[in-house]
Amino acid sequence: MSSCRATRPGAASPRVETERFKSFSYDELIARDKASLDIFWLRDESLEDTDNLPAPKVIAAEIVEDLQAALDQFSEIASTLSAGSNG
Repeated sequence: MSSCRATRPGAASPRVETERFKSFSYDELIARDKASLDIFWLRDESLEDTDNLPAPKVIAAEIVEDLQAALDQFSEIASTLSAGSNG
């Protein structure tokens, strides 16, 4: 059975099996019914027709809007946590 490393940068210790994490070998995966290592099911079919995609500047503006909203939410959380630790 192979082990993989933790995904944290700089992590040097191998992952340890737990109730939530189990390591499987390639042979164990292939032996399963309906085993498939294809990830084509992740394809977003709505993006296949590139003629109907929004303009790049629209996509970029939407990304900026989403990131700004996330940053605002994290700023609010940080302020709340900071205020809570001072009191």
